[in-house]
Amino acid sequence: MTNSQSLPHHAWAKTPPLGWNSFICYGSSVTEKQFKENVDAFAEKLAPLGWEYVVLDFCWSHPDPGPVANPNQEAGYTPALACDEYGRLLPSVERFPGAANGVGLRELADYTHSKGLKFGLHIMRGIPRQAVDANLPIKGSNATAGDIADTDSKCTWLNHMFGVDHSKDGAQAYYDSLFELYAEWGVDYIKADDILTDYPGPYHKSEIEAIHAAIAKCGRPMVLSLSPGPAPVNQAEHLRDHANLWRMSADFWDQWKKLYEMFYLCNAWTNCGAEGYWPDADMLPMGRIALCGPEGDPRDSLFTFDEQKTMITLWSIFRSPLMLGGDVPTLDEATLSLLTNPEVIAVNQAGSKPRQLYRHQTLVAWISEAPEEGEYYLALFNLADENDTVPITFSQIGLGNYLEFRDLWAQKDIGVFEKNYSIELPPHSSALYRVRKPKH
Repeated sequence: MTNSQSLPHHAWAKTPPLGWNSFICYGSSVTEKQFKENVDAFAEKLAPLGWEYVVLDFCWSHPDPGPVANPNQEAGYTPALACDEYGRLLPSVERFPGAANGVGLRELADYTHSKGLKFGLHIMRGIPRQAVDANLPIKGSNATAGDIADTDSKCTWLNHMFGVDHSKDGAQAYYDSLFELYAEWGVDYIKADDILTDYPGPYHKSEIEAIHAAIAKCGRPMVLSLSPGPAPVNQAEHLRDHANLWRMSADFWDQWKKLYEMFYLCNAWTNCGAEGYWPDADMLPMGRIALCGPEGDPRDSLFTFDEQKTMITLWSIFRSPLMLGGDVPTLDEATLSLLTNPEVIAVNQAGSKPRQLYRHQTLVAWISEAPEEGEYYLALFNLADENDTVPITFSQIGLGNYLEFRDLWAQKDIGVFEKNYSIELPPHSSALYRVRKPKH
């Protein structure tokens, strides 16, 4: 798929978003205090390099959800969520005291904006079950929650919502009212969940279209991210036309097997992203994670330093959004160095037309075009469990027999090479270069 059509919402994410999301650290139980502590650290450590989004993930309406709120489809369901008279979820004041007196998340968004950052919010598709139980009215419509709910459409991992039947009057009005509220709060980014694929469940096309339409009406630009994957590749054009980013995989965690598999997914989604719309390889499980669930006990990332470097290299050359999942206040210097290398960030933000150049079993090369004519970004990967040499023949690049290499991780020029180049890499590691014809 090529960028044959530039749509208004594409202007809201001209480059892959760079940010932080609370899920990998705090699961469903993040508090206002924890969120603000990460905002402060993010503004200090990451924002100077162009990182800008901080995203509050799921269950912010629940007063005491635990690490994962009500994971079973039916057992344990209680109408405990904070909700207004129109069936719209509100932040729990027990966890977000700044939301008292009807302020909602405006105070938290204002705090985020005061740091020069943008505020993101996780939502679940559909309408709260408790709104359906109470048959609450839909703002801007004569319909009620019971009229528009599809009670057969349920999330399999969080039992708070029913889907919305978009053949019913009032369905679009409900989503319009949601985004009217989010615009009042000052939301800049929406992560809409349970909406792509819950294998073997459906692709929720009508819900995606309803959210897209509601954002267009609300009067405030909001980047739209769709989760969880795997998104269906045969819906790439529909995704481009209605969202800014979409997940290629199920939840990504700090396991080499998942990173290894991501190389196949990135290759499958080649040519499906461009300015304004991005296939998303998911959050970066780096630093201190799982502080409050949902995946095991609190720990440092299980990825080695080389594996984290490989992850950032792949995400950058492919131009996936970069969304950190680790606790920002406690980031160590080594991890921070992987997130704040300006020459690597430039590959993610300024490259174009990324593609796999070759794959020979566990040896992989990717390439993308750099902004300067006749220059390319080149990533080499050793996915094997032992040292191996990764080669590149210059005829594969097409710039001639002599190329000048700059090591972007080291931020230094390493010389001019003739016809080919190779590097011995440790297991699960990578190298990233800018290559061009010598200027002299």
